[in-house]
Amino acid sequence: MPLFGNTFSPKKTPPRKSASLSNLHTLDRSTREIELGLEYGYPMMNLGSQNFKFEDGQWISESGGNVSGKEVQRLKKRNLQLEEENNLLRLKIEVLLDMLSESTAETHLIQKELENVSRRKK
Repeated sequence: MPLFGNTFSPKKTPPRKSASLSNLHTLDRSTREIELGLEYGYPMMNLGSQNFKFEDGQWISESGGNVSGKEVQRLKKRNLQLEEENNLLRLKIEVLLDMLSESTAETHLIQKELENVSRRKK
């Protein structure tokens, strides 16, 4: 028998309401398309004076902007030249690092030989 009265008994919780209050999930596909207009098309965005649409994983300019086709070709050509120059410079750096490591190894060998010669003379 409890000391201060009745034992603890929590109130029963009321049943939960439906997760969705919308009945759209009960409609068939054609009715949903008519009601909601499910012909989405491509996502579109407007930045300044240019319109872009997201197609095949890329944002593509629809308005063309102020850049002409010739300008795009010139920029692509320049980009290719810069990439080739970058690759050449990386190769040169790699060759220079190889030369530096080789000369460092030779210097260490010469220093060890000089130390050995100086020890023998003593």
